[in-house]
Amino acid sequence: MALNQELKLAQHFTVKKLTWTFAVIAFICMAGSLLTYKRIKQIDAFNQSVRTGKPPETDKESFEAKFATALYLAKKERYKESTLLFNALMPKANTAQKSAVQYNLGNIFLLRANAMSGNSASVHQEAEYLLLQAKTAYVSSLKLDHTQWDAKHNLDRLLGLLPEHPTPGAGEGDKAGLIMGNIPVGLP
Repeated sequence: MALNQELKLAQHFTVKKLTWTFAVIAFICMAGSLLTYKRIKQIDAFNQSVRTGKPPETDKESFEAKFATALYLAKKERYKESTLLFNALMPKANTAQKSAVQYNLGNIFLLRANAMSGNSASVHQEAEYLLLQAKTAYVSSLKLDHTQWDAKHNLDRLLGLLPEHPTPGAGEGDKAGLIMGNIPVGLP
């Protein structure tokens, strides 16, 4: 009985059938390898075009292509176009990407504020407005991804640039900060 089953099993796995099966598997693997190689070349071309500031020829509508374009525009000091493009990316982005977009928007506002010059009140007000916008963007970035060390660093530096606004209830000798009401004076 066992010999009969072995013969039936051997009939299903003939040399010809095994050869064709392995040939099909080899063809599928080779096609997959060629497609992977082609995609790697496309990614290399995309990265090269981003490095040189040229529009990519592949993946034109991808988040990465638009992000790279917005970053390139910001580096070329075309802040308004860059800001518009970054803001257009927000609805399509995941949480990490939104954090990166907010971080770059903060950088744009900070760079615009630093580029302003003049002693008029309107220049000071506009610079303060831009610094507050940068602060809002950095805080938003950190809310989305608290591990953004660059955003933490820039926010720390930015807080040193912002003019101090007195906190309500703080005396002239007191530093602005947390107001602790209902705590009797003299107690630890």
